[in-house]
Amino acid sequence: MTDDADVVIVGGGPAGLAAAIELRRRGVARVVVLEREAEAGGIPRHTAHLGFGVRDLHRLLSGPAYAARYVQLARAAGVDVRTETSVTGWAGPRTLAITAPTGRGSLRGTAVLLATGCRERPRAARLVPGARPLGVFTTGALQQLVYLEKERVARRAVVVGAEHVSFSAVVTLAHVGATTAAIVTDEPRHQSYGALAWATAGWRRVPILTDTVVSSIVGRRRVERVELTNVASGATHAVDCDAVVFTGDWIPDHELARTGGLVIDATRGPRIDAALRTSARGIFAAGNLVHAAEAGDVAALSGRHAAAAVAAFLQRGAWPSTPPVPIVLRRPLRWISPGAIDGDMRPPRDQFVMRVGAWIDDARLEVRQGDRRLWQGRYRRLVPNRSIALDAAWTRDVERAGPEITVALDRD
Repeated sequence: MTDDADVVIVGGGPAGLAAAIELRRRGVARVVVLEREAEAGGIPRHTAHLGFGVRDLHRLLSGPAYAARYVQLARAAGVDVRTETSVTGWAGPRTLAITAPTGRGSLRGTAVLLATGCRERPRAARLVPGARPLGVFTTGALQQLVYLEKERVARRAVVVGAEHVSFSAVVTLAHVGATTAAIVTDEPRHQSYGALAWATAGWRRVPILTDTVVSSIVGRRRVERVELTNVASGATHAVDCDAVVFTGDWIPDHELARTGGLVIDATRGPRIDAALRTSARGIFAAGNLVHAAEAGDVAALSGRHAAAAVAAFLQRGAWPSTPPVPIVLRRPLRWISPGAIDGDMRPPRDQFVMRVGAWIDDARLEVRQGDRRLWQGRYRRLVPNRSIALDAAWTRDVERAGPEITVALDRD
């Protein structure tokens, strides 16, 4: 059985719910949000610390309170939020195959917004050798077990990664009385803010082992220890623990985008223009699917931004007649989102989001289109795994029929 809606949104996290609320505010009648979990709200549901809602709701909330607030606002706006509903594939153009407790079916939207978020790469994807015992988690799995299932998952753990979420994992472990034996990163320094690192790990005297990788996990039924290798010297040593938490190294949940034939860019998510339109007419993408991984309120503002373009598509069929101008990054810059320019619309928050693959102090960046320099600016430091904002003011000077845009280090 096929149902119809004006807009079908896949993903009931901050981006999807914020987009749905904005669409209803703009008068769109039939907005359906599909969420595979038993409750909507996304990752913030099991991220029990403060820091959510400042940029979008203009209040400081815990993760669960933030998620609950968005669900409340969505239902009050008349959004049809369907939980325990999985999208298993495409049944046709802008038609999704779905599975729910009531059975299988399909749902066709005049427009579709993908807001499926992102996930951390697990141990298998990182090719970490050794045994396969119990006690190996990602941060997301750890937080679900601790905050939703109320389980004590470990006594002593090693955290792999040293970006923002890694220090959040230390707090989650401490919540159940577990100590963190070490934070391990292959980078020469941690990639978070100094204040955050101190507030979570520093005063707990958690050592941060840099230039180090987990070379093996040892244990029979349960993790017993990890073997660590210094990438510079090759020296190895063992750390006793009963859990390993793999953090960060984000990848978008892009399966629907790929099976739908959408163009994928360097973000490993669908390529979007500043209006968050994908390469397929009537299909949009927002949130951490297109910039893994930003804070919940940034994802929500991305969804709200997408709603404006979705509403324009519903009202006027607004869609570019020619391919957008792609944005290409030169190494060591890794990716940028949005990854293309079309029309006069600016990206969410009037900023592009970038990532870099190496530490660069006193970095000068330039944006060029062919022989023309559109923008030049300086950053005190570029840090891997940390968000870099690029002001979008230069987009007004882009030639829509011109060559690709490049963003690179200015070495002059």
